[in-house]
Order: sequence, then C-alpha cells, then structure tokens
Amino acid sequence: MCGRYVSTRGPRDLTGLFGATLWDPQETLAPSWNVAPTDDVWSVVEAPDRDTGEIVRRLRPLRWGLVPSWAKSVTVGAKMINARAETVAEKPAYRRAFVKRRCLLPADGFYEWVAMPATEQTKAYKQPYFIAPASGDVMAMAGLYEYWRDPTVAADDDPAAWVASCTIITTEATDAAGRVHPRMPLAIAPGDWDSWLDPAHQDPAELRDLLTAPAAGHLDTRTVSTAVNNVRDNGPHLLDSPDEL
Repeated sequence: MCGRYVSTRGPRDLTGLFGATLWDPQETLAPSWNVAPTDDVWSVVEAPDRDTGEIVRRLRPLRWGLVPSWAKSVTVGAKMINARAETVAEKPAYRRAFVKRRCLLPADGFYEWVAMPATEQTKAYKQPYFIAPASGDVMAMAGLYEYWRDPTVAADDDPAAWVASCTIITTEATDAAGRVHPRMPLAIAPGDWDSWLDPAHQDPAELRDLLTAPAAGHLDTRTVSTAVNNVRDNGPHLLDSPDEL
C-alpha cells in the first residue's frame, strides 16, 4: 500500500514538468515531507474547461482518500486511499472513475515500514524507509479522482457543496521496494501520461495495459528518521538517516 509520501515540488515546477496549461494561483499547498490520508495533494488532470468546453490539462489540489459519489459520508475516503491495480476496473468504488476520471499524483517518493522486534536494549518499533526514483525525478503516481456532493449544503453552486478526492493505484512491489513491502504506488511512465489522462480514452482493457509495474533498477530505498511515524511531524529532517540523528 501507500499510506504516506513526500511532495515538495511547487506548482510552477509541476506545471512545467507535466505540461499543465491551467493552474489557479489561489490554490496553494505547502511542501510536505509527510503527506497523509485526508490531506490535500497536488494532482494533474485533464477535463473540459468550464467556459470553452476545451479539454485542458490542469494542476489542482484533491483530497487524498476517494469518496465515491454514492457515499453517505465524506469519512469513507479515509479507507480508500489506495486502489489495487489488479481489481480497480471492477470495484464499485473505483470502476467509473477508472474509465472517466484518471489523474497523476506527483511525489518525490513514498514511505513504507518494517516491524522491528524488541531486543534487550530496545522496544519493538516500526522502522520507516524512504523509497524514491534513483534519478531524483518526480514520481507520477497513477490516481483516480471523484466528486462527492455534500447533502448538508443547500446550493449546488456553493463551493462547499463539492468534495474532489483521489486515490493512489498500487501494484506488486518490484526492485528495492519489494524488500520492504509487497505493495507500492504504480507510477505512469512519461510516454503514457497523455493516454492515461485523456478523458476520451475509456477502453478498460487498453487502460489496464498502462498499469504495468516499472522495470527493476529504478528505485532507491533507505532508512529514515522514525519521526515520520508521527503524522503531525513534518519537514526535511524526516529524510535524515538514523545514523545522522
């Protein structure tokens, strides 16, 4: 799974990296070294422009934890932070978004944990690992997004009436990540970004073909500070090696 990740690139970098032509400067997110479920996260989406109807690529925030349109409460999103690549096209919570509302979720890398047994000197604890592209390039994690209408808000045109949320698609872990955890976020290769984001591309079989695990040798894994275990802690110090503390 992917339950925490790092996203420090700003909108000016991300719009250039992903060729996004639309971004609202009033939509801002602080760099985060400890992105957690229910946080707002940067996403890249393609959708019709409200005024012209033209399909545009946009950088926008989404709430991490997909809330299906039929959900009774926004709280269900906390349980839907990940969707398995093997079943995403069939699961009721994801299958409509898989066909119509796909996104890319930029990340510097992600965290996974290994349970460490107690010793005579230490208590049992969870050791976090930071897993990231060896090249230092951005990870374009495959995602889906959905809109949920809050029934407690009367007017449709009230911004508070709508929650835009997302989930990260995961796959079997490969490369160094597989030595830490059996699952990992599925990154879309740059050559497939256009096909993945295109809302007119709605053939489930063709879309599933884009969900291929990356080749070996692309990821680095290293232990980092256990400070990341506290979801309220944030900052570049979370990526420090335990030997540096």
